[in-house]
Amino acid sequence: MPSAPASSTSEPALGELVMQVARGLRRRFAETLEPWGVTPHESRALRVIGSHEPTRLGVVAQHLRIAPRSVTDVVDSLEARGFVAREPDPTDRRATQVALTADGRKVLDELDAARRADHESYFADLSERDRATLARILNGLIDDH
Repeated sequence: MPSAPASSTSEPALGELVMQVARGLRRRFAETLEPWGVTPHESRALRVIGSHEPTRLGVVAQHLRIAPRSVTDVVDSLEARGFVAREPDPTDRRATQVALTADGRKVLDELDAARRADHESYFADLSERDRATLARILNGLIDDH
């Protein structure tokens, strides 16, 4: 594979800048979750379950891009804290679904609010116009790839 020409400046490449922002957001997100004792993986699982509930574990695993056996550990942890409950699938008595409990819904709402506030803080130095431009550019990259 041919290498890209060396840059004449010492500025990081665009891809590296995007990765640095992503790493910063992930680090901040993990710190934001600490008061609830929830990991980023568990938070994403709560969001998937809340968006698709009730849902099978395979759906959660697919959205998290992890093996179904791995999602069992995540759901077990959430269930032990009372955030989700397993229930029989009414369409297939051999299968199990998972849904948020009232406590799980409350925690998910709090996590989402904290995440939004953290993102607002992270991008606070950008003008509304710059935020809109950045969102348009990023959405274009997501749509194209």
